[in-house]
Amino acid sequence: MTAFVQAAGRRLEVRDIPAAAPARPAIVLLHEGLGALSLWRDFPDQIAARTGCRTIAYSRYGYGQSDVLQAPHGVDYMHREALESLPDLLAALDVERPVLLGHSDGASIALIHAGGAARPVAGVVVMAPHVFVEPISIASIEEARRVFETTDMKAKMGRHHADPERTFRGWSDIWLHPDFLAWNIESYLPGITCPVLAIQGLADEYGTLAQLDRIEAGVAGPFERLELADCRHAPHRDQSQATLDAIAGFVRKLTAI
Repeated sequence: MTAFVQAAGRRLEVRDIPAAAPARPAIVLLHEGLGALSLWRDFPDQIAARTGCRTIAYSRYGYGQSDVLQAPHGVDYMHREALESLPDLLAALDVERPVLLGHSDGASIALIHAGGAARPVAGVVVMAPHVFVEPISIASIEEARRVFETTDMKAKMGRHHADPERTFRGWSDIWLHPDFLAWNIESYLPGITCPVLAIQGLADEYGTLAQLDRIEAGVAGPFERLELADCRHAPHRDQSQATLDAIAGFVRKLTAI
């Protein structure tokens, strides 16, 4: 069941699945750059079933049925989400020491929060993360913009977003802005002392294994990776069973610590 929560002055749509094992940490899902609560489909239910954890998914500001984006994003939009909006949401939902499970932009937000928010985090799972900008990312976003402008992509996005035009432009315009080429969050990695699981598709059209290499070299806590063949940018869709198995195993190890 979807509800709405006020966080950082915005109305956000949230789905909160109760824990079957209340002693375990809550898992908070952070969606990709064009994602939304509804676009996770049944993935939150599968995570909750496999782990027993309270599982929370939400649409960030400008996405899904949350408040519509009112101004263009700045280069620091993921920092603001990680260090301002997410802490406020966690406080509103009474979540302490969560496992952050992020995809793409959401993975970057999880890493910034874990390394810089000064709030305890039990663990971090990142799927197709970005810690610096690669040419492959820019090329794929340029292609996504072409598709948005020449096909029915906007209408399809309208099934999931209150204002698909603003959602798409908010994401694509900042990623394709010249100032964004210098975006880099590696300075947050040494502050991450909790365990990290990084999952990357070997056919990811938005990033390469260099992202995982930088994360592994930078974090201070335990690190493990899963590289998936026959997998593009969405491991939870392209290789759902392997992804669920890895996340469930990661959470089991966390709860055994």
